[in-house]
Amino acid sequence: MASQLTLSAQRAALEREWAQWVPAGESALGRSSGVRAEVAQSWLRSLRTVDPGRDCAPESETDIGPKWAESPLRGPVSELKDQLHSVADDAGYVAAVTDASGTILWTYGGPVMRRRAEQVNFAPGGRWDEAHMGTNALSLALRTDRPHTVFSAEHLVAALHGWVCYCAPIRAADGTLLGVLDLSTTWKRSHPLAMATVRTMTSAIEAKLHAAAPAPAGMRLTCLGTGRLMRDGTPIRLRPRQLEILTLLALSDDGYSHERLHYAVYGDRAVGASTLKSEMSYLRRATGGDITNRVYRFTTPLSCDALDVLHALESGDLDTAVRLYHGPLLPDSETPGITEWRDYLAVAMRNAVLASPDPHHALTYGEAAPDDIAVHEHALMLLPARDPRRAVATARLHSAQRA
Repeated sequence: MASQLTLSAQRAALEREWAQWVPAGESALGRSSGVRAEVAQSWLRSLRTVDPGRDCAPESETDIGPKWAESPLRGPVSELKDQLHSVADDAGYVAAVTDASGTILWTYGGPVMRRRAEQVNFAPGGRWDEAHMGTNALSLALRTDRPHTVFSAEHLVAALHGWVCYCAPIRAADGTLLGVLDLSTTWKRSHPLAMATVRTMTSAIEAKLHAAAPAPAGMRLTCLGTGRLMRDGTPIRLRPRQLEILTLLALSDDGYSHERLHYAVYGDRAVGASTLKSEMSYLRRATGGDITNRVYRFTTPLSCDALDVLHALESGDLDTAVRLYHGPLLPDSETPGITEWRDYLAVAMRNAVLASPDPHHALTYGEAAPDDIAVHEHALMLLPARDPRRAVATARLHSAQRA
């Protein structure tokens, strides 16, 4: 009974916030509100394209049948059908799987919940991305690539205020976002264990996806937080110096002359020209001859995590940048060219995070920058007073101040 009263009070408080801010539009939401920051920010974005008074999700213009038949998620979801049905039936949920665009491809629920879901087009073909259906757990999970719960009037669309939704992203073996798994029910059935169930089922789907996935083709260089080269899914043994050279080549569009690369690697140290030539010969064999001779550059671009972060920053996609930034560039290297790029990346990431109004960016980046007091303070400044993530930010700030 006490739990039900708590849920009722929470719902009533959210309804008051929604009534105060959402009908007033974008100008009002520019000011502070009592909802979670990520919800308020999603409301602000959503109001540009979504009417809060709409009664259901719009329908996809594409036939969903062939799309689901060709989806890589169909096999794993079909194999786990009995578990998903059991979860939905036992707890009174509707389960849904979307593609990466937020269009629902598959759902399951008991007769009562299925009818309720169909009234708002929470069904195959329904478009639940932020631009079409506003703030909801599916749209937030797709946008941030992490799990989300959206309760009652946290939904932008009033027709969804009777719902609570739990959602988590589903990723392919190479990290590509394929869609989301969502469990939704009426707000009175809200339960803290529901998110754990979603995470467990998502992990089971991903495990089946990854087991069936072929080894990734081509080369992939990892140099943020650590250093390794993979070729067709197999690790290539390289010395630290060779990883440094590959990283420099990956980050340079124009390539390097022998003299310029020599200085970037050795600085002013007295090292013979033959030393670098020997390293390049080894690297050509390791990469299948993909490095040119007169000017050192790759004949085809090398897939590299640091380069992905740079491109994300340049395009303004900070969600992707913080997700991929796992630490400083080759942190143990003292090579001049690497230290220069390391500082460049760190400064670019830090400034972007400190300028962002989204606490998720500061929290995610804070994992890779444990000693950065300003970043942890920024996260605490952005997080609402009752947000449970404040505990993580507070602990990180305390550790950084003691360091």
